[in-house]
Amino acid sequence: MTDSLRTTLALAAALALGAGALLLARRFVDRSARRAVRRFRARVNRFKLTRKRYIRTTLLGDPAVAQAVRAHAAEHGEAEAATWKRVDRYIDEIVPHFNIFAYYRAGYLSSRAVLNVLYKVSLDYEDLSALERLPDDSVVLYLVNHRSNADYVLLAYVLAGDASISYAVGEWARAFPLEYVFKSFGGYFVRRQFREPLYHTVLERYVQLITRNAVTQGIFPEGGLSRDGRLRPAKIGLLDYALGAARDPEVAKRMVLIPVALNYDRVLEDRTLIRELRAREGGERVHRLRQAGEVLHYVGWNVTRALTGRWRRYGRAAVTVGAPMKVLPWLEAQRARHGDVLALPRDRRLPVVQTLCDEVMRRIGAIIPVTPVALACAAIQSFDRDFIPRRDLLARMEEMRDLLVEMNAKVLRADRDIAETFDRAWRMLAMRRMLAAGGDGYAVLPGGRELVSYYANGIAHLLGPYEAGVRARDALPVEAATARPR
Repeated sequence: MTDSLRTTLALAAALALGAGALLLARRFVDRSARRAVRRFRARVNRFKLTRKRYIRTTLLGDPAVAQAVRAHAAEHGEAEAATWKRVDRYIDEIVPHFNIFAYYRAGYLSSRAVLNVLYKVSLDYEDLSALERLPDDSVVLYLVNHRSNADYVLLAYVLAGDASISYAVGEWARAFPLEYVFKSFGGYFVRRQFREPLYHTVLERYVQLITRNAVTQGIFPEGGLSRDGRLRPAKIGLLDYALGAARDPEVAKRMVLIPVALNYDRVLEDRTLIRELRAREGGERVHRLRQAGEVLHYVGWNVTRALTGRWRRYGRAAVTVGAPMKVLPWLEAQRARHGDVLALPRDRRLPVVQTLCDEVMRRIGAIIPVTPVALACAAIQSFDRDFIPRRDLLARMEEMRDLLVEMNAKVLRADRDIAETFDRAWRMLAMRRMLAAGGDGYAVLPGGRELVSYYANGIAHLLGPYEAGVRARDALPVEAATARPR
């Protein structure tokens, strides 16, 4: 046997072994994915498993996309062939490649490990029976407030048994390996500050395509993270795109909006967000290198705490899922005032859609989880001084908690003694150097006031009238300040 023949046979054997190993690995992944789906009893939308090639063909054959191509080519003096190549790049950028194994095995196990190391995770429902009554073929859109980049992971984790959620993800995640990870989880990418009509036509038609095919989506109406802790005004772009699918009466009957509220005892990016707000207000530039250094310091600090046995969780990460809102009744109500809303020109349609989005944000605000840190910071914020006696602080927290319970707000462990609630918040406030104990009370540290305001702002919309009443009462003579503000 010649040397060349031996080499050929060895190469063939190696290829056969490699192909066999790949086949075994694929079978293992497939079996593992099927077991995970059965375990969670999850409904995996078949369209999410559609090959990217089919979606590309569908979008390239869409008349609305073809019209946008002609308009773009004429406006920019570009050949239509070059414009179609541009569309193809947009499709490749936007469209994900959902993988069951990645979502329900690798993704779920890693998110469970990370979240339960960082937080105590809790899930509550405003009306669980209404959610359970939704038909299996419902077109579900979760509309969620945006507190942290951990929101994607948290919501997917707590709802893993109900649905696999496709998110609209911003440009920040378009870096290896984040882009591959998010796309394998079903996320589609959005250029939030890109105004080109051609791009938005492609994005709109993709969103409507997956909506018509009942792909469960998660949308953050605020369009970005809150930098001061407050709920931001709603932006309606993606919601308007998804509602466009309701021009089909069958889709309109099945479409449901579900408000979801998230809150944390610690938002991982809080100091960075506050700094960005300060820089924006002062017209300063945010130094990315400095931010990267802070991230490395944060990671190193936490690794040291873990290795030395001083690791403590960051308190609560809480999710409240609201009552579902059916889109069809809203469309019918608007028909009496505006006619067919979805047939209106864009400039007349968007203000009407804004009212729907504002209503969803109002419902989100009403079910924001009130965590121990948020309650403690709201109480601290209501005092116009930096040193607060413990007795006064606990009394103010108890007063606020009782009022929130009367308002049916989602106060975590409202049955707990208020001193125990504060002690849980105190561990975080002391660790973050927001508050220091001294004498019979607590002092707000110089660098802690912004963080106190940030967490207090998360529930400020629930306590606005109360805080105004408290400040008015505190300004009265002692003998007159006896009635509880309402």
